[in-house]
Amino acid sequence: MTNSERRALVSLSAALASRDPGALAASMESCLKEADPRRVEEAILQSYLFLGYPAALNAFGLWRGISRREAGEAVPGTWVEWSDRGREVCRVVYAGQYQELRRNIRALHPDMERWMVVEGYGKVLGRPELDLVTRELCIASLLAVLGAPRQLHSHLRGALNAGATLEEVEEAVEVAGAFMPEGDSSVRAVWSRVRSRWVQASSGSEEADRPGVPAET
Repeated sequence: MTNSERRALVSLSAALASRDPGALAASMESCLKEADPRRVEEAILQSYLFLGYPAALNAFGLWRGISRREAGEAVPGTWVEWSDRGREVCRVVYAGQYQELRRNIRALHPDMERWMVVEGYGKVLGRPELDLVTRELCIASLLAVLGAPRQLHSHLRGALNAGATLEEVEEAVEVAGAFMPEGDSSVRAVWSRVRSRWVQASSGSEEADRPGVPAET
């Protein structure tokens, strides 16, 4: 995937969270020039985990009109397949904090833990049509604009755990900033903390961050 395609998808995710129809339409127009339409649709699909079905359905309606592209076939899958895949993907995203994350979510509600793994990471984020690094960067951008700092922290680290470079995450934060009020430094503060802890942990001078409690995934 080219940097311009990934940036277009990250920008699309931020625009989805902004709930600004004009900004969303502009991002989709950019995606038509820069990105594979199948990957665009994956970015829209995964947004329902964080923004809900209404936002995702409205976004698809807009995308169908802008792209003039018809919907393709559904991707088959079973609960067992999603469960197995979900455990694998979630373990990559949370690395050494995977088991503690599951305990944290289970303490909130056991069904939420199961849905997080099976639906969130298995059915949606584990789909092969879009690589995990790009998915995590898109999610981080969306959460930044949405204003969910604890979940943003988890997915900034998740992008790094999945293999994103510090520069790639930095760019995603920069893209998200364009959809936020001028002077809002909250996202930068979260990223600064994650980056600092990551660098320190990589050098062996500090333990990795402990996981936060994500909203859906």
